[in-house]
Amino acid sequence: MADYFIIGGSSGIGLELSRHLAGEGHRVYATGNTHTLSDSGSLTYHQLNVMDDHWELGFLPEKLDGLVYCPGSISLRPFGRIQPTDYVADFRLNVVGAIRSVQAVQAKLRNGQNPSVLFFSTVAVQLGLPFHSMVAASKGALEGLTRSLAAELAPVIRVNCIAPSLTDTPLAASLVNTEEKKEANAQRHPLKRIGDVSDIANYAGFLLSDKASWVTGQVVSVDGGMSRIKL
Repeated sequence: MADYFIIGGSSGIGLELSRHLAGEGHRVYATGNTHTLSDSGSLTYHQLNVMDDHWELGFLPEKLDGLVYCPGSISLRPFGRIQPTDYVADFRLNVVGAIRSVQAVQAKLRNGQNPSVLFFSTVAVQLGLPFHSMVAASKGALEGLTRSLAAELAPVIRVNCIAPSLTDTPLAASLVNTEEKKEANAQRHPLKRIGDVSDIANYAGFLLSDKASWVTGQVVSVDGGMSRIKL
């Protein structure tokens, strides 16, 4: 039985992953900002706003086997309408929050068994997509952080990142809130569908597990072929 800390585990991919890991018998300490969920067996929820200056993490045990940082944003706007302060706020959420999370629990991870860290990027870093400059800038930095931390924390702590394409989550609600939008976005992918939270959570569970014990420093595309295949 492993102990996992999932920041942003109350919605979307984080929620699915929290339930997935708890269902496998692991202890999961999940956080949410505005979502309030009831504890369920080995899955417990705690309030945490990653944009706050102070994080209260006294609920965590002294040993962690995995850290997952799920918070993110999808703000698609024309470049000319984005202020520099918007980029700063997005960077704070996507990158500074991830940095703080690792710094906060690094000692606990070193007490764990085959400990690992998992971040989430986006297919937009590899593809030039219009209106994605803000998220691509932040997540591009997160991919660089993944590789740098993997080198610095080896051989004790593994660090990896998943880069999904469009996935049916509350965060992407404006892009998938009609069947017409879902179908149009599905047709852009070689596998002709958009992602489901289980697609991402299943792969995340693998990267956190001992089955991936020889995997670190990787940014893995789980995107229906979007980043690698042109039809």
